[in-house]
Amino acid sequence: MSRLYPDRPIVGIGVAVLRPGAVLLVRRARPPALGAWSLPGGAQELGETAEAAARRELDEETGLAVGPLLLAAQVDSIHRDPDGRVRYHYTIIDFAARYADGTPRPGSDVSAVAWADFDRFDEYALWDEARRVIGLARRLLDL
Repeated sequence: MSRLYPDRPIVGIGVAVLRPGAVLLVRRARPPALGAWSLPGGAQELGETAEAAARRELDEETGLAVGPLLLAAQVDSIHRDPDGRVRYHYTIIDFAARYADGTPRPGSDVSAVAWADFDRFDEYALWDEARRVIGLARRLLDL
């Protein structure tokens, strides 16, 4: 199924990796969010559990592995073209995880990674839904 003008939503998976005072962000290197900062994540593959997809995407995009994952939120990301047709439609399942160790590095479809301080999200032009998910993850992980 094509991601562009799909005939049904695509399941996306995100991971809010937190350490005291900061969250790990990635800069997207492909559409639909080319150049935007977001949580690491991507599309779930057929036969793959949501948690396995989260771990795979986190590894592919940042080189990091994490311990326990907690379900944090669900987000609908629907982008329409000027004619109102659905250009992209993702249903995103977001997990929360504590940072353990390692140095994140950009991989696969990201151009950069950064630890964003909780009080500096404006510098990354974070989508409101990403901010909401990070807030939920902070409460879940007590950070």
